[in-house]
Amino acid sequence: MELQDQVAIVTGASRGIGRATALRLAGAGARVVVNYAHQAGAAEEVVAAIEDGGGRAIAVPADVGDYQGAKKLIQTTIENFGRVDILVNNAGISRDNLIARLKPEDWDAVLRTNLTGVFNCCQAALKPMLRQRYGRIINLTSVVGLRGNAGQVNYAAAKAGVIGFTRALAKEVASRGILVNAVAPGFVTTDMTAALNETAREEFYRHIPLGRPGEPEEIAEVIFFLASPGARYITGQVLVVDGGLTLAL
Repeated sequence: MELQDQVAIVTGASRGIGRATALRLAGAGARVVVNYAHQAGAAEEVVAAIEDGGGRAIAVPADVGDYQGAKKLIQTTIENFGRVDILVNNAGISRDNLIARLKPEDWDAVLRTNLTGVFNCCQAALKPMLRQRYGRIINLTSVVGLRGNAGQVNYAAAKAGVIGFTRALAKEVASRGILVNAVAPGFVTTDMTAALNETAREEFYRHIPLGRPGEPEEIAEVIFFLASPGARYITGQVLVVDGGLTLAL
């Protein structure tokens, strides 16, 4: 139980990578805050799965793109568990379109959730972490933030911003025992990628050396590693988990 007695917050934890991460951290002994924006029923199912496995968890609604919402998420965590040790900034949305057709509100929505949400949660969570002189922050970026993708200028900009944010924050807080890293998944089987048609999915698979999409549990395993004692000398890094996709492009 490598994370015994630690408290972890996972944003966007009602499904996909967030759900898998919440279950993985709980399985290692962490008490988990399952954050969600809209899917209360799915979040409660994650809590129930954790409790059925002997763990402790609560579901907390919050729009992380809203500063006060993010502050309330951290406050609720402290009220229930007394501390914050691990923050996984996983919440994210997509509003894909070519730039000529991209609506300003779709640009704003993606930047608000995917980048501003990371800032909001980190600033709020750092207060208890700094007092503890201990913390682990893992931000979810994407291979799209590394290499770009047509039709995703908003998503690419937000995810590239997460990389720069991660590296800068890592330098700010390393002396206080707080590690900040990012994980960049490639094509992963989630609700977001399920919206693609079969032809588009097959085209993605063709470019992946391992020949298949990743699974949420495979990303969660890397997030767990960065939260674990085994990663205590790693900060400011971006771990790419993409089946070799970025090697082939």
